[in-house]
Amino acid sequence: MKVDNADKRYYLVREDVLPEAMKKTIEVKDMLERGKAESIAVATQMVDLSRSAYYKYKDTVFPFSSIRKEKLVSLFFHLEDRSGTLSKLLSVVASSGGNVLTIHQTIPLQGRANVTLSLNTSNMTMEIDQLLTNLKKLEFVEKVEVLGTGA
Repeated sequence: MKVDNADKRYYLVREDVLPEAMKKTIEVKDMLERGKAESIAVATQMVDLSRSAYYKYKDTVFPFSSIRKEKLVSLFFHLEDRSGTLSKLLSVVASSGGNVLTIHQTIPLQGRANVTLSLNTSNMTMEIDQLLTNLKKLEFVEKVEVLGTGA
């Protein structure tokens, strides 16, 4: 049976409000990834978690750091409506090694337009924070927000 994740909603939740079983599931996954345990059975025993609880949560709970490692990012911009602004914006992204996957631009109203870019950052020559700094320096960019990251 195929599960369609398009209908799923995701939340960023602080660790201290997660149930113990979810926290331990993340710990087991980390142990397995780092080679600190040779099997799921051993890792779950080490953290005192039942294997059934591990299997219940293993595909549904992830540390935020694993999301940040993904190579996709969506950015939202408020831009002044000037000739060539989108071209200049895309040039900065291209010079960073970012690959534009999608572009959505609203019709400019009152001299402003909104643009959403989805980028593949796997070949970027700089960190995303540096790209954001470079984009914010453009005189026609009023605001840049990271909408999300992931696969």
